[in-house]
Amino acid sequence: MSQSRRVLFVCIHNSGRSQMAEAFLNELGGPEFVAESAGVDPYPVNPEVIQVMEEIGYDLSGAESDNLVDFFREGRLYEQVIYVCERGTEQDCPLFPGVRQTLHWPYPDPAALSGDEAERLEALRGIRDRIRERVEEWLAANSSD
Repeated sequence: MSQSRRVLFVCIHNSGRSQMAEAFLNELGGPEFVAESAGVDPYPVNPEVIQVMEEIGYDLSGAESDNLVDFFREGRLYEQVIYVCERGTEQDCPLFPGVRQTLHWPYPDPAALSGDEAERLEALRGIRDRIRERVEEWLAANSSD
């Protein structure tokens, strides 16, 4: 049996976009992939992210935000690092050295969504669905089936 391919999703706070992407890849990628996520300035996982993920059967209630620096210090290695920072803030997304491939999938920051709760949740569902679609497309192009 071959070793799982390790993928790291990175955003600034590891409180939304990267958490969603990690959950999707770990579920949809099966044993061929192991996904983790981290940020340079970790915040607790956004409660609205937990809510919209729960709507489609993903439980992030116990998820914790991880610090990218800790992963680097531990010597963790990844085949791919995928940055999900929004365009315009990408200069704040840290680089992870020694990676075979880096990709950039920009999505709006859930913490920066405006409007009332219903409007924020609707926008967040759109972000969630686009992240899931991107993970599915990426898997179709990168699976060894």
